[in-house]
Amino acid sequence: MAKIRGKWICGTAVFPCARRWPVTDGHSCCLSKFMALAVALVLVGASCLNAQQSKPTEYQVKAAYLYNFGRFVKWPAGIAAGKGDSFPVCVLGRDPFGSILDSTLAGEALEGKPVVIRRIARPQDAADCRILFVSSTEEHHLKEILAAIDQASVLTVSDIPGFSRRGGMIQFVVEGDRIRFEINLATAESAKLVLSSELLKVAAAVRRNARSGD
Repeated sequence: MAKIRGKWICGTAVFPCARRWPVTDGHSCCLSKFMALAVALVLVGASCLNAQQSKPTEYQVKAAYLYNFGRFVKWPAGIAAGKGDSFPVCVLGRDPFGSILDSTLAGEALEGKPVVIRRIARPQDAADCRILFVSSTEEHHLKEILAAIDQASVLTVSDIPGFSRRGGMIQFVVEGDRIRFEINLATAESAKLVLSSELLKVAAAVRRNARSGD
């Protein structure tokens, strides 16, 4: 599966084989052209799973992305110091990941804190989350959800169509047989989040306006 810290599945329908990227253990990783830069920036020194292994599912890839988003976003100093002794990654609405998110992020840490997975039913419960994945089941309530956490420094992510255009921060999109993402930089900045230039470089699109319609 598309794992974090050194484990990426290569040569699959999600990441088709376009080039090989050398890694320090003497092996090489088959990567899509798009992901080559991302891996160079995010996973230098990592090793890859064998390209002959079964291809990752859509939500295995998205789970790995969620972790790496956390590595390339800075939260305000007060937020980073507070919010308890864990790094909450939350799912609002019906969870499309199942056990994938738990198994992918098990034992991982962000900002020196262990990652914990939370399933929540109300947007009001998202204020203590660092990353919030909004399920597609919540599309009809998206405006209210984003308004409820407007003053919180929560990184919002979803695969709802038009999510970044409607005020979400990161939207998963499918291009051919690859999963990519769009960024609404204005919305992230208004929440006092700092997205690294490396993350912006590998985004499929970066929106500079907070919202362009509902």
